[in-house]
Amino acid sequence: MSHTIRDGIALTDEQQEFVALARDFAEREIRPRAREVDEADTESPLDLWQKAAQIGLASYMLPAEYGGGGVTDLVTQCLVQQELCYGDVGIGNFLTSSAFFAGPVEALGNEEQKKRWLTPLTGDNPPVTALAVTEPGVGSDSAALQTRAVREGDEYVLNGQKTWISNAPYAKWIIVFATVDASLRSRGITAFVVDRETPGLTIGQPMKKMGQRGIANAEVFLDNVRVPLDCRLGEEGQGFYGLMRTFDASRILIGAGATGLSRAALDQSTQYAQERTQFGKPIIEHQAVAFRLADMAAKTDISHLVTMRAARLYDQGEMTAMESAVAKLTASENTSWVTNAALSIHGGWGYSREFLLEKWVRDAKLEELEEGTSDIQRLIISRAVSAR
Repeated sequence: MSHTIRDGIALTDEQQEFVALARDFAEREIRPRAREVDEADTESPLDLWQKAAQIGLASYMLPAEYGGGGVTDLVTQCLVQQELCYGDVGIGNFLTSSAFFAGPVEALGNEEQKKRWLTPLTGDNPPVTALAVTEPGVGSDSAALQTRAVREGDEYVLNGQKTWISNAPYAKWIIVFATVDASLRSRGITAFVVDRETPGLTIGQPMKKMGQRGIANAEVFLDNVRVPLDCRLGEEGQGFYGLMRTFDASRILIGAGATGLSRAALDQSTQYAQERTQFGKPIIEHQAVAFRLADMAAKTDISHLVTMRAARLYDQGEMTAMESAVAKLTASENTSWVTNAALSIHGGWGYSREFLLEKWVRDAKLEELEEGTSDIQRLIISRAVSAR
C-alpha cells in the first residue's frame, strides 16, 4: 500500500521511470535496513551508497556532460527524493547527498573544476562529499561566519571550526565556506574545496544524534589549512550567492523528503487501523481514528503541493526564497504532526520498537531544524511578504 499523491500534473515517461526506480529501491533495499542503520547509531550505510550509485540513484541529478544522469530539474529530483525517504528519510537523504556538494560547484565553478569534482561523483563507487557551513555560535546566520580565509600568494590559509557537518566522517572533499573579511558579512563569504587529507584539517568523532542516524555528522577543525587558488569556487565574496541558491533548492528537497516520511507514517497507520479491532470493529471505523487519518492525509497532500509548486518555480528560473521556505516550513512541521498522530493511533504499540514509528518521530524533528530552523523560514517568509 502506498499513499500516492495526485496533483493533476502528468509525469513524463522519464519521470515515471525514475520514480519507479526509486520506489523499488526504497522497498527492496532501504526500508528493510532502516532499523539496523538506526541502531548502528553513528555509521552511514556505505554499502547502500554503492548500490544506489551502481543503478544511478546517487548521481542521476548531476549533469550528463560530467557523467551524471542529467536529471537536473528539481521537480523530478523531488519526486525521487520523496520515494527514497518513504523508505527511510535518513538513508534517503544520505544517498542523494552528492547534490548538496555539487550545487556550489555547478553554480560557481569553472569548467575545469566541474570536471575535476563532479565527474568522480558519477562512477560506480563515488566518493562521499560534504558541505561545511554551520559554526558554533553562528547557527543559521550564514552571513556571520567566523572561519577565516587569508590569501597568501597562490594559496589561502583557512582557520576556524565547523559543526554538525553531514557526511564529514566519510567525506573525501568538503566545500568550506569562509570569510575573507568578516566586516563584509555576506559579501566576504567565499567557497573552497578542501581535500580531507590536507594538513591542518581534522574531523571530529561522529556525533550521537536523536534521529536520522544514517547520516553521520561531525565537527570539522581547520588549523592553518593551506588551499591552492584553483580550489576556490568563483571569486572572493561570491560564496554566499552560491550558498543561497543551493539552500533554495535543498530546502525544497527537504520538503520532498519530509513528505515521503509523512506518507510512510500515514500508510503504516492506515494499515494498522484496518487490522486492529477494538470494541468489536476495526479502529478505522471509530470516528476519532478516521478523522485523525483524514487530517494526516490532508497535511501530507498539502506538503506535496507546496513542495512541487516551489520546485516548478525553481525550474523556471524564478527566485524562490519565499516558496522554498514555505515548502520546508510546511512539510517539516506537518511531518512532525503526522508522525505524532500516527503514534497516537498505534497507542502503546507505536511507542515500542516493534514498529518504526518511534524512529520516525525522532527522524521528523530534524526536518524542522536542518537548513535553517522553522523560525528562520518564518523570518524569510515575513521579509518576502513585507517586500511585496
